[in-house]
Amino acid sequence: MKHEISEGMLAIFRKKMMEEEKAAATVEKYTRDVGAFLKYAEGSGGVDKELVLTYKSSLAEKYTPVSVNSMLAALNCFFKKTGWFDCTVKLLKIQKESFRAQEQELSKSEYLRLLGAAKDQKNERIYLVMETICSTGIRVSELKFITVEALESGRAQVALKGKTRTVLLPSALRKKLRTYVKEKEIRSGSIFITRTGKPMDRSNICHAMKALCEKARVAKEKVFPHNLRHLFACTFYKVKKDLSRLADVLGHSNVNTTRIYTLVSGKTQMKQIESLGLVT
Repeated sequence: MKHEISEGMLAIFRKKMMEEEKAAATVEKYTRDVGAFLKYAEGSGGVDKELVLTYKSSLAEKYTPVSVNSMLAALNCFFKKTGWFDCTVKLLKIQKESFRAQEQELSKSEYLRLLGAAKDQKNERIYLVMETICSTGIRVSELKFITVEALESGRAQVALKGKTRTVLLPSALRKKLRTYVKEKEIRSGSIFITRTGKPMDRSNICHAMKALCEKARVAKEKVFPHNLRHLFACTFYKVKKDLSRLADVLGHSNVNTTRIYTLVSGKTQMKQIESLGLVT
C-alpha cells in the first residue's frame, strides 16, 4: 500500500513532537531527517515499505551505521505518528565496541588547556560554562537551570521531558559563579545568557568552545559540550567505581545507558591484552 504525501505533514509532525515536550534538539533533528526523506520521496508516486528500504540502503552508503540509525529512528517516529505503521523499518545491527574511541575523547589535560585558552582570551563566560558542565555532569540542555537562585541552595532543580532531578553544585564552582553574577549584575534567573538575555544554547556554546581549539592545541572534533559531560562521567567512575550512583548523578533512568562510561580506551585495552603474554 502506498501512502500519499500531503502538504503540511512535516509541520504537523513537528507540532506533535513539541506538544510531547521533546527536547528542542530532537525536534530539530527529526524535522530535518524526515524533511530529507520526504524530498527523496518526491515524484515516487507515494511512500511504501519498498521505498523506505531503498532509502535506508542509500543512507548506509553515505553515513556511518550510528548516523543511519539516528535517521531511521526519526523516520519510524514519523511513520508511527502518521499512522503509516507498515513503513517502519528495522535499525542496522551494530556490535557494541568493548573500548572507547580515543581519537574522539577529550582528556583532562586537553580540557585544562581549553580552560587556559578561554582565560587567555578573557572569555570568562565560556570558561565558567565549561567548568560548570564538567564539574557537575549536566547536559548542555540543562545549563539554563543553573540559576542565581540555585547558587544559594547549592542545588539546581532540572525539569525536562516530564522528569525532575536535582544537580549538586560544588562549593568552589558556586564561589566563582557568585563573583561572576555580581560582576555582570545578573540578579535572578539563568546565569549563562546571551547579550539579549536569553539562555545560551548548544549552538552558542559549541561555537565559543571551538574558537578555543587552535590556541589550546586540541582537535576540533573532540570539542563539544557533551564531551565535557563524558569527561565528568569517566572521571567519576574511575574514582568511585559505582555505576548505579553515576547513573543517578547523570540522570539516566537505565543503568545500561551509563555503561559506556565504564569502557577503557582502545590504547588501554591493547595494553591489557598485550600483558596477557599469550603470544610466544
